[in-house]
Amino acid sequence: MYEEFFGFSKKPFSIVPDPNFFFMSEGHREALAHLVYGIKSDGGFVLLTGEIGAGKTTACRHLLGHLPEDLDVAIIFNPKLTVEELLATICDEFGISYPEGNLSIKVFIDRINEFLLNVRAKGRQAVLILEEAQNLKPEVLEQIRLLTNLETNEHKLLQMIMIGQPELNTLLAQPQLRQLSERITARYHLGPLSKKEISLYVDYRLSEAGVARGHLFSPGALKKLFRLSRGIPRLINVICDRALLGAYVQGKDRVDQKTLITAAREVFGEEGWRGKFWLAVKSPLGICFLGLVILGAAFSLYQFGPGSFELIKSATSLSMGSKKKIPPGQMDAVKTVSALNPEATRKSAYSDLFKRWRIVFNSNSSEGVCEQAKKQKLQCFLGKASLKNLRHMNKPAVLTLKDKKIGEYYGFLSTLDGQSALLTVDNERKLMDHKKLLSQWTGKYLILWRVPQEYEKDLSLGDKGPLLPWVERHLALAEGRPVPETGEDAYSEALMIRVKKFQLGAGFISDGIVGPKTIIALSALAGNGDPLLFNSKSKGGE
Repeated sequence: MYEEFFGFSKKPFSIVPDPNFFFMSEGHREALAHLVYGIKSDGGFVLLTGEIGAGKTTACRHLLGHLPEDLDVAIIFNPKLTVEELLATICDEFGISYPEGNLSIKVFIDRINEFLLNVRAKGRQAVLILEEAQNLKPEVLEQIRLLTNLETNEHKLLQMIMIGQPELNTLLAQPQLRQLSERITARYHLGPLSKKEISLYVDYRLSEAGVARGHLFSPGALKKLFRLSRGIPRLINVICDRALLGAYVQGKDRVDQKTLITAAREVFGEEGWRGKFWLAVKSPLGICFLGLVILGAAFSLYQFGPGSFELIKSATSLSMGSKKKIPPGQMDAVKTVSALNPEATRKSAYSDLFKRWRIVFNSNSSEGVCEQAKKQKLQCFLGKASLKNLRHMNKPAVLTLKDKKIGEYYGFLSTLDGQSALLTVDNERKLMDHKKLLSQWTGKYLILWRVPQEYEKDLSLGDKGPLLPWVERHLALAEGRPVPETGEDAYSEALMIRVKKFQLGAGFISDGIVGPKTIIALSALAGNGDPLLFNSKSKGGE
């Protein structure tokens, strides 16, 4: 939307892990050095950890673009698998054949060992990269360790790189995984960007996007950006993208501090923004400020009498990030779950969902939710899923929740990021972490989606039809590949393998059949203007 206004050739702050936008900070330089060392060493593991959005995946993608040609590399994006599924996925990634329907660990190991020996005989090296490795189960990690026992008299046959969030270190510290931990030859934790690096990072991404104007972010905006993003690249991208849109809408030539703060409020939501405010208050300077406010208000009470009590209450309410002022003698009543009316929560949740799509929901109509949506050119999709599934489908959802006293009730999920979720229940908005949400959610959901006109039926191996070029085009966008000029005549096995990888990464059943879930997830990446759970053309990545 704002690209032409500012002279960009492409969006500068997409959160797709595009190696072309890789910024070589000091931390990323160290991370790459550890990865390169690990690949060149003979056997063992390399461990790269970092917070969500720190740039681990981007660093890995950059590395893959600069690897020697004598390497055979397999990447597993979703390692939340059983031992048998992991071994099958390793075979699939390396192109190793095995009997259809095989579940024998021995057969998988024998085939992998044979492949690795052939790779070594050709003077090549095999590398296995495991992303999101914090999701690995202990028994799967033990099997991975056993894979490093595959060796000749002189060389280990498989080099492994594990990439994950900080909790991966906690997982590997378990006593039963001591042998695996001892085989890690290189470890590195990727931290946030420094205050100085943020300015360089923003300028770099703007220049890579072909910016036609001077500095588009004022010094004050960059200073505020550091405080709000905590130096996390993904947060920087999301805030900057929204800020550029805000500047465009206002007709401004650059992003000033006010525009950036407004953008951050929209990104975090009101609850999230108040959380940011309270984090600032908990800092040493914030505590001093809060103390001065309270002392000043107390002095006013002493100096001017009881009438100044409201000044104290207003000051402390503001400092604590209070949602609204509390009238004298009243408490800000918050509904408990047991006081909710399940039917009222259902109507409220569907009303919120329809509003998000800018269509009308009539709670008094005899027509069901899906009938009403269909009349307004949308379709319902409902089922059971994980939070990861919902994030990849990237559509606002009505969730079925549970309570021991009232049974099932409903909430509207409007935002879902890597750490928290924004849920509205009976007009009350709640920002909660994933653990809290999962304790209340049954797993059942309903979303609305816009069916592509090319979709007539699910796409299976050998099929032809208008959905085939649609899948090729959207899958290329998801993978960061150029969109093919000429498509395939029929749904081939090679294309199905790519679809399976996409499905695995989204946590779907990896059957290669392109149905509603896969179509919804691919559509979300295309950025067609439909409502999303998070503002990105990416499903996540780093």
